[in-house]
Amino acid sequence: MDIDLVKNKNEDKKIIDLDEDIKIGGKEFTIISGPCSVENEEQIHTISKFLSEIGVKILRGGAFKPRTSPYTFQGLGFDGLKLLREAADENKLKVISEIMDPRDVEKAYDYVDIIQIGSRNMHNYSLLKEIGKVDKPILLKRGMTATVKEWLMAAEYIALEGNEDIILCERGIRTFENYTRNTLDLTVVPIIKSLSKLPIIIDPSHGTGRRTLVIPMTRAAVTVSADGVMFEIHPKPEEALSDGFQSLDFKQTKKLIKEIKEIKSCIDKL
Repeated sequence: MDIDLVKNKNEDKKIIDLDEDIKIGGKEFTIISGPCSVENEEQIHTISKFLSEIGVKILRGGAFKPRTSPYTFQGLGFDGLKLLREAADENKLKVISEIMDPRDVEKAYDYVDIIQIGSRNMHNYSLLKEIGKVDKPILLKRGMTATVKEWLMAAEYIALEGNEDIILCERGIRTFENYTRNTLDLTVVPIIKSLSKLPIIIDPSHGTGRRTLVIPMTRAAVTVSADGVMFEIHPKPEEALSDGFQSLDFKQTKKLIKEIKEIKSCIDKL
């Protein structure tokens, strides 16, 4: 595997430094959460306030939603990004959101702290090259049918343009199994750590597509030494405009945060 910029160097593991107390990689286990889609001002402000109160420091939220069906909710676009930024600033949170079009990168710059590249765009090399020129961290999701090498080579496209602040995100791959939305490949966490210096987090919401599996799969991710987790929440998942069936409510989120801390504490003592 002819990996260059993302090659593994134990003495040079990448740590993404967003702030004095917000780091992704190293000994940290980073929690990123928020709604699948920004729906309105009340919804995103309610979620942001809740996350801030329980100690989560990075807010996710979709403004541009690549959906399988063109008839489903596609997001609020830049209006959604503005609402996301306002809610995050009010609650002292960082923002991560997906950008789909190279033409939107410059316009979205002031609204996001981390630019997300979604599964469908992992192979969009024009977009990868464009965001490689940006001086902000990039979260690169694994393509739904991508091999490990293809995923790391996509990261190379970004790094070769000058931006090596890349976070890999395992969000499940497409297999013959249809009980879950995707098959969450947790084996890839230690594999990536052996091959690359980049941090890797997991997305159990998209990885499973089932609310009941988000907590147990996150527990497992902590034990295999993932660098963090990104999961979806909603005040009323049954009323969400997108992905409510895989979103946790506030009570479940508190339970998950508590369990993450307990498991991480035990692992750190080993």
